[in-house]
Amino acid sequence: MPVEDPPVDETRPTGFPSGFGRGSREADALLVLRCLLGITPRTLHDLIWREGSAVASLAAIGGGAAGSDNDRAFVTDATPAGIRECLQAADARFAAPGDQEYWPALLRLEDPPVGVFLRGRRLSLEHRRVAIVGSRRPSTAGVEVARALARGCAAAGLVVTSGGALGIDARAHEGALDAGGSTVAVLGSGIDQEYPATNRRLLREIVARGTLVSEYPPGVPAEPFRFPARNRVIAGLSIGVVIVEGVARSGTRSTADFASQVGIDVFGVPGPITGPLSEAPNALIRDGARLIRGIEDLLHDLGIEAPQSAASPEGLPADQRLALEALAQPMLPDAVARATGLSMPDTLSALVHLELRGLVLGSGGRYRRAFDASPVDADPASAAGATGSGRRPSG
Repeated sequence: MPVEDPPVDETRPTGFPSGFGRGSREADALLVLRCLLGITPRTLHDLIWREGSAVASLAAIGGGAAGSDNDRAFVTDATPAGIRECLQAADARFAAPGDQEYWPALLRLEDPPVGVFLRGRRLSLEHRRVAIVGSRRPSTAGVEVARALARGCAAAGLVVTSGGALGIDARAHEGALDAGGSTVAVLGSGIDQEYPATNRRLLREIVARGTLVSEYPPGVPAEPFRFPARNRVIAGLSIGVVIVEGVARSGTRSTADFASQVGIDVFGVPGPITGPLSEAPNALIRDGARLIRGIEDLLHDLGIEAPQSAASPEGLPADQRLALEALAQPMLPDAVARATGLSMPDTLSALVHLELRGLVLGSGGRYRRAFDASPVDADPASAAGATGSGRRPSG
C-alpha cells in the first residue's frame, strides 16, 4: 500500500509542467511512472513539479529521493518496451495528459493521474458523460432509479460513467447498455482485471460497447485503498455526478467531493429521512447538491434539452441506428427497409431490438420513435410511403 498523502496545500500547482510527457524519452519515462504502485498520485504530482519532467522524476525515484523500495526495484528492471508488450497482450492502451483520450478536466484535480489505461471504444472530446453512482447494496427502488436515469441519459445521447462495482454502479451500466447507449467503467484494479467476478459478463460487454478506464496497469489486483482514487477519475470524466443511494460514510460521498474539485454539479436523489441508504444523497442535498426526481430534472439542470424524438445513443449498433433515424413518422417495416437499405430480416430484427430497448413503440404493425408525439395509428398511406434518407450502413 502506498504511503499516506501529505496534508492538502492550497498553493499547490494544478496540471503538469509544460512539456511533461512530450517527446520519446518523456513518454517512456511517463509510462514507467504510471506503473509505480508505491507512491501516491499526490506525492508523485508534487515530485513532478519539483523535478520539472517525467525523466527527472523517474531518476529521482531510482536514486532513492522518492517512492518505495519496490518502486526502485521496478524502475531498475522494467522497460517501456516490456510495458507496451503487456498492454498489447491485454488489448489495452495508454493515454497521457494532452492526448485525446485524457479528459482535460482531470487536470483540475489536486492529484491528477499522470496517465490512464483504456480498453474498448475510444473516448472522444465530443462525448458528454454523466456519472451515476451509489450503494453496493441498494434497495429495489434504488435499482429502478439507477436504471431509469441511465436509460434516460442514453436516450438523450449521453454516456453513463460509473465504477463497475456491485449494486448501483452495475445497474447504471446495464441501464445504459439496455437502452442502446454506451458506458464507461472506471476500475479500482488493473485495466485487465475483471473485478468483481460477479460482474465479469457486464465488464466484457462494456469492453465491446463502451470503455474501461483505470490508472493501474495490467496485473494489479483490486484493493480497498484503490477505490477512493478511482472515484476522482469517475468525477473527472463527467459533466455531472448523480448520487442515487449511499450510507453516511459511503464512498459515493468522495465522488461528490471530487466533483467539486473539477467544478461540476452534484445531483442527489432524495429518500426517506429515516432510511440509511438516503443518508448520503440527503446530506449532499442539504449541503447544496441539486435535488432531482428523475431524468427530466437531471437533463434540465445540466442544460440539455430533453429529446423530442429518440436520439441515436452512443453504442447503438449500426442497423438499429439506421432504423431509428428513419422513423420520421409511424412506419411499416417494409418502409423502414426501403429507407435504410437494410434487408427485411435485418430491419425486423433492428426494430424488435429497438422496441426491447424502449426506443421505439410498435402497434398495428407500425413503429414510431418512443418520444414522438405523433400517434402510432397515423395515416397508413403516408406511413407506408415514407422513404427516409436512403442511407446504407457503413461497414
